[in-house]
Amino acid sequence: MPVEEVTGIEQEDAHMEPYTGSVAIGGLRGITHRARSRARYLAGHSPARIAILVFAAAVVLFTGLLMLPISSAEGTVTAAADAVFTAVSAITVTGLTTVDTGEHWSMFGQVVILTAIQTGGLGVVTIALLLALVVTRRLGVSGRVFAKESIGTSGLGDVGQLLRVVVATTLVIEGALMVFLVPAFAVAEGSLWLGLWHGAFYAISAFGNAGFTSHPGGLAQFDGNVAVLAPIAVGVFVGSFGFPVFLNLIRAKWTRKKWTLHTKLTLITTVILLVLGALGWGAFEWSNPDTVGDEPWWSKIGNALFASAMLRSGGFSIVDTESSTATTMLMSDALMFVGGGSASTAGGIKVTTLAVLFLAIAAEARGTQSTNALGRQIPNGTLRLAISVIFLGATLVLVAAGLLTIVSDAKLDRILFEVISAFATCGLSVGISAEVGAFGKYVLSALMLTGRVGPIAFASALAVRQRRQFYTLPEERPIIG
Repeated sequence: MPVEEVTGIEQEDAHMEPYTGSVAIGGLRGITHRARSRARYLAGHSPARIAILVFAAAVVLFTGLLMLPISSAEGTVTAAADAVFTAVSAITVTGLTTVDTGEHWSMFGQVVILTAIQTGGLGVVTIALLLALVVTRRLGVSGRVFAKESIGTSGLGDVGQLLRVVVATTLVIEGALMVFLVPAFAVAEGSLWLGLWHGAFYAISAFGNAGFTSHPGGLAQFDGNVAVLAPIAVGVFVGSFGFPVFLNLIRAKWTRKKWTLHTKLTLITTVILLVLGALGWGAFEWSNPDTVGDEPWWSKIGNALFASAMLRSGGFSIVDTESSTATTMLMSDALMFVGGGSASTAGGIKVTTLAVLFLAIAAEARGTQSTNALGRQIPNGTLRLAISVIFLGATLVLVAAGLLTIVSDAKLDRILFEVISAFATCGLSVGISAEVGAFGKYVLSALMLTGRVGPIAFASALAVRQRRQFYTLPEERPIIG
């Protein structure tokens, strides 16, 4: 009979039970004690579950705030479907909207949205780890492995340092963006106050890859304004790297020899996708009179670079996305589905997942038994995980697109574009979100939340449940292809 040994991680989790106590504790103190005990158990047993619960609680909180009359410009209660959609879109840093952010929401409502974006920008993993640290005062082995696999800590004892780096990096980069954006908006608006507000809003929204705009109609009015668009594009591009890359660069002090394989794959793949996206968008839209066909060549190149930076998760747009050619929309679907870096503010299946998959295909084409990259061998478990994440993402997109075809008469290419944008938390839209009714809005809301939390929780759950197997079965290869 085969014998299977469970790793130390599972042994620790297997013996962790909720604290019940031998002395009855009544009243509010007893309820608080039991809740804390349950939270301690969940934090040690399943940090991924904690992350999902925290995100769900945040959505409920911000939905309630957005439904207050003070949150709307007209002082009325916003419909539940629109409030839920906006809250989910903000907390998942997506950027899809069913109402115009600059017109529908009051200043209070926009501050609520900005707070939700900042909360989501810090990342579901960071929120989960912060809660686990508060509740347990320390993370168990499962929680630390969760951090290692999800954010990329180099050891099991530096989670506290990691959290400080995440928060500090976020605030420093957003502050740097404000240095450029505040003067630009102050000049464009003719008001220092408006410059401060819009500069802060777009700095947070850009680095968070959120795509929300505080101007009615979005950024179209700033087409050609390099002082505004360039910092936003840079913020989105840098925000898509992910905190593991930032952490490695800080520790390595920008010494390339000390860069990890994850950092190298992320930076290389991100740059390649940026260049290919700009070339593709420019080629397909060069003669399109509905987008940039009538503009000078330098403006077309600028629009192509800006669009490419936004296509994988940024969500900002200075042209009408719906007016793009069918070929551009198809290319956009692919880029949005990929998304940005792991544990970043970007969504999608992540660039390292794509890189690992292509490396595995290349290894198979060459007939080599191992998958190698930049002087390192990629474990087979990582390949299986990459395939699993891609399959999960494709399944979510397929199911959501099928549901929307029931309530929408729009063409399938437009539905697919909106669905992929929601799953990848990109935020580019062809107008479907506001046309699908309450049911469709709830479907897209669920997809945004699942797209943001699902791949992270799924990957981390698989990482924590690793088992050591002390036997092998007879090998037999089925026919593939």
